[in-house]
Order: sequence, then structure tokens, then C-alpha cells
Amino acid sequence: MPVSYVCLPEDDHGLHLGGFLSDELVAIISFFLEPLPINTASINARDTHRQVRFRKFACNPAFQGRGIGTKLLQFSLEHVKSHFNATIAWCDARTSTADWYANRGMKPFGEVFSKGPVEYIRMYIDLRLLNSGSDGAGAGT
Repeated sequence: MPVSYVCLPEDDHGLHLGGFLSDELVAIISFFLEPLPINTASINARDTHRQVRFRKFACNPAFQGRGIGTKLLQFSLEHVKSHFNATIAWCDARTSTADWYANRGMKPFGEVFSKGPVEYIRMYIDLRLLNSGSDGAGAGT
């Protein structure tokens, strides 16, 4: 797959982080300052002026199940909380991965929707509830 397949016009304005094993990049995640796309009343998202969306979160299939993606997500959430004063992080999660995100402290919001043949649900985490300096956002792997 060419790199252009995953490029977005806003990439120059995003924060891109990677997970490495030795010198090999095995996981990636990108963050963008972007407000929640729907009414946040159901999230109790008061004072959420610094919302970040993460996209393009992926781990090389050969390295999945080793906790690398979990550690990258945990580190990244702590990073955007402390460096950007972000209060909410959210994403469009494939419904097939929603349990993985839920096990790491994220909660669904909104309705299931489709992008082509793939179903998604939006998920968020309140970064103010993270324990700084701990093992991060959730239960781990």
C-alpha cells in the first residue's frame, strides 16, 4: 500500500508518534486538535475546549498481541494531556475493535455508522481521569 493512501491534508498540523521495537517502527498513531463531532451533553464533557482526535492508529500485525499498541496509546494519551492540555481524546473505532478500546478506558458515544463496508462507533476518553505517571489509560493487554 502506498504511503499516499494514508496521507491526510491536515497531516502537517498533527502530532505523529510511533512505537519501536529495536529500530523498527511497528506501531503508529496521529493526533489532531479536533472537537467532538456531536453534542457532548451525553459525555458530561464540561470544559472540553481542548479535544483531540486520534487517527491512523495501527500496529504491524506481526507485532500485535504484545502490548505495543496499548503502550503507545497510553503514552500518547498522557502526552497530549500534558503537552496540549487536552481534556478529551476521541476516535472513530471499527466496531470490531470497540472492545479493545473499551478495555483501555474508552467509552462509546453516538450511533454506529459506516464508511464503505466497515462499521464504526465513536469512542472517547476523559483525559482528566488518567493517573499521570501510572501505567496509563486502562487495563492493558
